[in-house]
Order: sequence, then structure tokens, then C-alpha cells
Amino acid sequence: MTKSIVLQMEGIRKVFGTVVALDDVNLQLNSKEIHGLLGGNGAGKTTLMNVLFGLYKPNAGKVELHGEKVEIRSPKDAINNEIGMVHQHFLQVDSYTVTENIVLGTELKSWPTLKLEVEADQIRALSEKFGLAVDPDTIMSDLPIGVRQKVEILKALYRGVEVLILDEPTTNLTPQEVDDLFESLRVMVDEGLSIVFITHKLREVMSVCDKITVLRDGQNVLTEDRENVTEKSLVKAMVGEGLNVEESVVFSSVVSGAETRWGASEFGEPVVKVEGLHAQNEDSIVVIKDCTFEVRQKEILGVAGVAGNGQQALAECLMGVCPIHQGSVIVDGMNVSETETRDLLEGGVAYIPQDRLLDGFLPTASVAHNLILGYQRNQAYSNKGFLDWKIIFQSARQQIDEYTIMTPSAGDVAANLSGGNIQRVMLARAFAHPSSFLIAHNPTRGLDIRSIDFVYKKLFERKEAGAATLLISEDLDELFRMCDRIATIYSGEIVGILEKGEFDKYEIGRMMSGVKAND
Repeated sequence: MTKSIVLQMEGIRKVFGTVVALDDVNLQLNSKEIHGLLGGNGAGKTTLMNVLFGLYKPNAGKVELHGEKVEIRSPKDAINNEIGMVHQHFLQVDSYTVTENIVLGTELKSWPTLKLEVEADQIRALSEKFGLAVDPDTIMSDLPIGVRQKVEILKALYRGVEVLILDEPTTNLTPQEVDDLFESLRVMVDEGLSIVFITHKLREVMSVCDKITVLRDGQNVLTEDRENVTEKSLVKAMVGEGLNVEESVVFSSVVSGAETRWGASEFGEPVVKVEGLHAQNEDSIVVIKDCTFEVRQKEILGVAGVAGNGQQALAECLMGVCPIHQGSVIVDGMNVSETETRDLLEGGVAYIPQDRLLDGFLPTASVAHNLILGYQRNQAYSNKGFLDWKIIFQSARQQIDEYTIMTPSAGDVAANLSGGNIQRVMLARAFAHPSSFLIAHNPTRGLDIRSIDFVYKKLFERKEAGAATLLISEDLDELFRMCDRIATIYSGEIVGILEKGEFDKYEIGRMMSGVKAND
């Protein structure tokens, strides 16, 4: 049966300065359809939907709803046209209840008393109807990430949207929560909604979407019904001719059916020993408790967990940034409690931080300065106690070429770099200097597919050379592909460690929810 067209975007063009983010992009959304918008980082997916939601004004193109042209100049216009969007980063007031967050910005019949019993009942009804279990009276700060996302979806449904945009909705969900979300999306479609599902994950579009559009470099590449595509055809559409898919680490499981071409290693001696680690933040709140593990030579140990469960604190403890209140951390023979961070770096520890803007980046300094940050005392960069700028800039130019850092020169101000290029600076700095132990925290976030593949190969090269790596990531597919073991962290505690042959996404999902292994 032919479905009616709900939404048509035609010839959408969006330019930021000299960068063309969208170039003559088209998208058609049919009634009662889940339309997957697929592509790598930087492909233009979110930009296109930000145009639809009124956050960006297009330089060219038009939007039609049910065949009528509409002007969407703001999110208010979008909502008035029954278009809602759930962003990756939620806009919520932590001290408000679920109901208060959902009705915020709407007209209230109870004004000025602000008694919200009627609204809370409406939210309960929506919650039950669509399988989005949320208590309307709960304070937002008490809710985990997965439930907070349900609140954002309910916020759109409460406003009576017909078109719902979900931007990378599974990023911070456990596998069980992903399954629940997909079930709720099917209920929404059955009730008449049409959904745009933004993702870069092949398995998701193949499991939940009715139609799939692939964007690459801001242009349409493919639009097909799900039954007419394969994971391999989608891979080729996403990457084009610039990447040998058969040799790609990112897509090895799609091409060969195996998780990676690199098999199990004969591990060496422990490089890192963590025993009974406890740590508190500056507000004396416990952020790490009773963590014990080790990382061996030729091993990549992954750390899985929903964002905000102590991952950053763990990394900072290992780098000597977060004080250790109890227990011990020994890295390549160095007692971290008794060693300065600068000495750890000089002693062979490398770090790719989670927040590339706040940690280890100097926006007002040059690209070359940032590439040696933390290593400026190395003999390779100094001559009789003074920095050898000739050597520094020569090294910087080599790294700019190898890591494809898009900058006019090594002397350009680092603040001019895009987010993805700042990430490449972090990667270049970590990989370019010899290290026996690497802490990599979400190292591929914000990178395109070719760059992700490059990072994966660098990690495997380090592994084969005998180095140890702690890979902290919120992407389970990444951890399954790269790691020899996976430790799961919940509320600052390691609740279980699985060997490669034991990897199971639902078991890890249970541990991500706080259930200890074997419970």
C-alpha cells in the first residue's frame, strides 16, 4: 500500500563560512514510517535536521508538509507545525519534576496556581500508551540517562507532534534500553507518527527503519527501502571510494563476519596494576570505589558504562590528576600517588582525554604548541634547555600530514580548528610519542569513518608492538571490535570483567545498570 508523503525537503543547502555542510540535499518522509538518516560523523545528518527544526536557516531549498510549503525560522515554528526533535544533549532543569520539565514553555490552564495534576495525568497516559515508563512526579536529577531520554520524547509527544526527529538516540542507552526504545518507536508509528532516526550505526537502521537515506560529505548518496539494501551496500555508500572496505577495521564484521582481523594475543606482563582504588572529587563525593584490575602488555582493556559513571575520574586517577584516597595505582613501575603527571608523560604514559576542549588543549596557542603539550621538556624538542622550534615545527608538519589535521599551517592558532581536527591533534600527540601505556577516552568521537579506521589501526599497531591500552568508550560496538577484555563500570565501581569469548551485549547491559557479574 502506498503511503502518503508527510514531509518533503528539497534542494537544502547550508553553508558555514567557506564550509558547505549541505549541498542540494533532499529527504522525503512518508506517513507512519521510521526513516533512517545514516552517515558518518560530519556527513550532515544533524545539520539537515537542525534546518528542519528551525535551528539553522538554509541558504537554499524548501520544506513542504503535506504538500504545502512552510517557513520554519525557529523551533517554535517547528513545534507549531507538529515537528519535534530530541537532541543528543538534553535541555532539562534538574531541580524540576518530570511534569514541570515537559510542560515548560506550554500554555498552562492552571496559571497562576501552577497545579499540574491534570498535566501529570496526561503524561502518565502518554507514558503508558507508548511504553515510556516515567513517573511524572520524580525530580529530574534522580533519573538515569535512559529515563531522561524518555522524558524528552514525552515532551515532544505532549506537544502533539506528527514528525519526531531522534538524533543518535541510543548513544547513552544499555542494549536492553535500546530494545525498549525500538518497541516504543513501533507503537508511535502504529499510532500515526512519522520518525526520522539519525544514526551512524548500521545494525540499528537495519533493525528498526523502514527506509534509509545515506548522506556523505553533505550530499545525498542513497535512499532505499530497508529490504533493498544490505549492510555491505550501506557501508560502501557511507565511505565512497576513499576507503578499502575489505581492509577496514570499522567494517570488518560486516565484510568478513568476524569481529576483527586481529586475533587473540599472548599477553605479556602487567603494565598497570590497580588495587582497591578509591577516589573523591573536590566536593568530597566518592567517584571511584574499590576498583581492582590490571592491563597487560599487548592488551586492550575496554571500559564500558553509561556516561557519567566514573569513567573520567578513573582516567584522571591513572594520570595522577584526581587524588587517590585509598588503594594503589602502579603504572610501568611508577607509583602514581607519588608521581607528577608530567613525569608520567615523560615515563611513557599517553592520554587522549574525553573533553578535548577543556583538557590538554590551548586554544590561543599554535597547532605546533598543542602537538607537543606535555612533552615540551623532551630532549627531542629542546637544545641546551631551550625549545628547538625548527625541530618542533618540522615534527608538527609531519603529524599534520599523517593525521590529516586541516589547518593552514603549524603556526596557525589552534582555536581555528574544528572539533574533529582538535581530536586529531589529541590523537597525534598521543600516538607520536613512545608510550608503554595509553589511556584513550572516547578517542573516535567526532571523527569521520576514515579517521576512525586510522585510529583503530594505530591502536592495533601499539598492541602488536607490546603496549598496553585502556580504551574507555560508550560505544559497545567499538569495545567488542577492539578489546581483549571489557570491564563495566557503574557508579564508580567495576562490577564485572568479561574475556573476549564471553562478550554478550545484554550481560554488559545488565552490568551497566548496576547488576554485578554472576548475580
